[in-house]
Amino acid sequence: MAQRNVPAVEVTAGDQVVRISNPDRIYFPDLGITKLDLANYYLSVGDGIVRALRNRPCMLHRFPSGLSGEKVHQKRLPGGAPEWIRTVQVYFPRYGRTADELCVQQVADVVWAVQMSTVEFHPWNSRATDVEKPDEWRIDLDPMPECTFDRVQRVAGVVHEVLDEIGAIGYPKTSGGKGMHVYVRIRPEWGFKDVRRAALAFAREVERRAPDDVTTTWWRKDRDPEKLFVDFNQNARDHTIASAYSVRGVPHATVSAPVEWSEIAEVDPRDFTVLSMPSRFAEIGDLHATIDDQPFGLEELLAWADRDERDGKAEPPAQD
Repeated sequence: MAQRNVPAVEVTAGDQVVRISNPDRIYFPDLGITKLDLANYYLSVGDGIVRALRNRPCMLHRFPSGLSGEKVHQKRLPGGAPEWIRTVQVYFPRYGRTADELCVQQVADVVWAVQMSTVEFHPWNSRATDVEKPDEWRIDLDPMPECTFDRVQRVAGVVHEVLDEIGAIGYPKTSGGKGMHVYVRIRPEWGFKDVRRAALAFAREVERRAPDDVTTTWWRKDRDPEKLFVDFNQNARDHTIASAYSVRGVPHATVSAPVEWSEIAEVDPRDFTVLSMPSRFAEIGDLHATIDDQPFGLEELLAWADRDERDGKAEPPAQD
């Protein structure tokens, strides 16, 4: 599809006006979705994407030439940011360096990131007020190469069951790929190591209840390719996954879409795209709107972790 030489346009995003250069640049060739289309998508789900990113360090997945070109994983804020963009400084012990990462406050921040060729938003599970104390526990249902989506759906049901039993409220979403994520808001009283230990203990309980479907085997090469891995390591420090409402950098422009628990049995992740999500959001709003209302404590899960370790189940080392 040929691209026309369209001059820059100005987009109103809340209280700010954001200049979009090369608005006709095609980012998703199979669908003809342009840079301006992407900006308008994020405006259409503005409340949801801002809630998912607000006050979190955020890594940007940028595609300066669209999906057909290079993908850039950018931790540091791109140059040329307007004065109203906020950042949060994070430290990377492995390299002995810091980086000032985007810290979204408003939808204009998201649209500006799109202007800078961002497609995907990958926030930390902690906030700028205390980067070292996560307030979000992430349950990543990661299918192995031969795992079918009906298995993902079944395991999501087990996850819901266990969460109900321990009194935690889970907020599910599609990953935008072949898996699912469930987020639980937690009290920011524990460091990354403890959150990861709690997540591992939970994953092992899900595995106990669904041994034919689930694995927590640490090394990928040792996992059954037909099973679903409950990826507890996504709670390690500086591990990020695509936020709710983030577009994914795949040809069909799928979106990581919040869903109701009752929808999961029939859901098809391919149905949630840049083209379909605006109408869904306009109709039902943000299904994660209440995620901050009842933060959960990890005491019971950490007791499970202690039990597992007494039983000889060592915690695997964190992976970069």
